[in-house]
Amino acid sequence: VQLQASGGGLVQSGGSLRLSCVAKGNIFSINTMGWYRQAPTKQRELVATIRSGGETNYADSVKSRFTISRDSAKNAVYLQMNSLRPEDTAVYYCNADGREFESERRRPPFRSWGQGTLVTVSS
Repeated sequence: VQLQASGGGLVQSGGSLRLSCVAKGNIFSINTMGWYRQAPTKQRELVATIRSGGETNYADSVKSRFTISRDSAKNAVYLQMNSLRPEDTAVYYCNADGREFESERRRPPFRSWGQGTLVTVSS
């Protein structure tokens, strides 16, 4: 299963961006989709996740500013980012886990990462 992310770019502090990520392949089901980010010299950190039932989880630093959503019919996840700050600058990665479809008897689990999209917030 491959994930393709898009929507990054350069924005001024206080601005907004919307990231998109689509999962492609022989997908039987997707459990959790999410976004992570990695700033220079820092470890990758969770930004937000959304489960198949719609339950969401956010990092404290983005609560009330970012909104994660998904379109299960399109195997897509989105991240609406408002009130962006310079400290939000990072490469953003989408992630998904679930089960592939190989046959009626073979539905192996998968966990995949997107290629990353750069978000730069200028002060």
